[in-house]
Amino acid sequence: MSNHLRGWLLVALALCLALAGCAREQDEAALREAVSSLETAIEQRDASAVEDALTPDFIGPDGLDRDGARRLAALVFLRHREVAVRPGPLTVEMGDGHARVDFSAVVTGGAGRALPEAARIYGVRTAWRVEDGEWRLVSAEWSPGV
Repeated sequence: MSNHLRGWLLVALALCLALAGCAREQDEAALREAVSSLETAIEQRDASAVEDALTPDFIGPDGLDRDGARRLAALVFLRHREVAVRPGPLTVEMGDGHARVDFSAVVTGGAGRALPEAARIYGVRTAWRVEDGEWRLVSAEWSPGV
C-alpha cells in the first residue's frame, strides 16, 4: 500500500472516529435534556408529563408500573403544594440506544422543606432507552441514605 493511500485511510478513519464521538455527545446531551425535562415535570406537578417520560413497560421499586408511577406522582402533588427535585451530578453510561443514569437527589416540598417521607438524600439508578427518537425512562430504583 502506498504512503499516499495509507495517509488517506488514516484521515478517513480519524474522521469516522470524530463523527462517532460527536454522535455520542449529541445522544448524551439529549439524554441529559430528557432527565431535566422529567425534573421539570415533577416541579410543575404534572403527573401526565411524568407518565409521558416513561416507557410503556416502565418498572420501578416493588413492581411499580407506569400507571402506578403516574398515580404516585399525582398523590405527592396533591399532598404537597410545591415539589422540587435537587439532583446531584449525573453519572451517565451510554450504550447503543440505551443508557444508565445514576445520581443522588433530595426532594423538597414547599419553600425548601424536605418532604416528611423523603427527608434523606436518595441514591437513584435509572435506565433509559430511545423510543421514537426520544429518550424515555425504562426503570428507576431509589434508596435512602447514600
